[in-house]
Amino acid sequence: MSLRITIFDDNKNIRESINMLLGTVPGLEVVGSYSHVLDCIGDIKESKPDVVLMDIEMPGMSGIEAVKAIKKEFPQIQVLMQTVFEDDDRVFDSICAGASGYILKNHLNTKLVEAIQELQYGGSPMSPSIARKVLNKMQQIPQHIKHEAAPDYNLTVREKEVLACIVEGLAYKMIADKLDISYETVRSHVKKIYEKLHVASLTEVVAKAINQRIV
Repeated sequence: MSLRITIFDDNKNIRESINMLLGTVPGLEVVGSYSHVLDCIGDIKESKPDVVLMDIEMPGMSGIEAVKAIKKEFPQIQVLMQTVFEDDDRVFDSICAGASGYILKNHLNTKLVEAIQELQYGGSPMSPSIARKVLNKMQQIPQHIKHEAAPDYNLTVREKEVLACIVEGLAYKMIADKLDISYETVRSHVKKIYEKLHVASLTEVVAKAINQRIV
């Protein structure tokens, strides 16, 4: 079964370029393409995607507001943000709103497919700098909330090591180097971590790890 993808971008050329690119990849299917997000909930209901590609800068309503609406109505859908600048507060805000990661627009041709596949494996395409911002925000949570007892999620020793690296803000390749394991092994561990913690985004992973003192 193909992974269903819906695109939200006000630039027609970018939408068509993504459509053509993903159309060449087995197992990926573009099921919707829209120039605004004013009716994003209706568009999602119509196209029924697994993954949404969302431009941050959208007319009428921002991509960040659209992410909030989509994740509230369809929490299982993964949202990958498209942005021009990497170290941007809007990227951070979109992750906090529920997006699972982001990709730079000038990397669409070379890294989009890889980013989508990373989502499939439970990962979150994201730079360490943005992950660090998420971590810093989570560390501002009141002490009485942080000190909740940690439930037993049955994480293995290796999964806890990988989780600790995620909390540190390390990218997958950096985790692989630090733990002396392959990139694919890291992705496999991350997928299991997401499943065991019952989370759908990096923000939730970091928040739960810190709040419940899992690592």
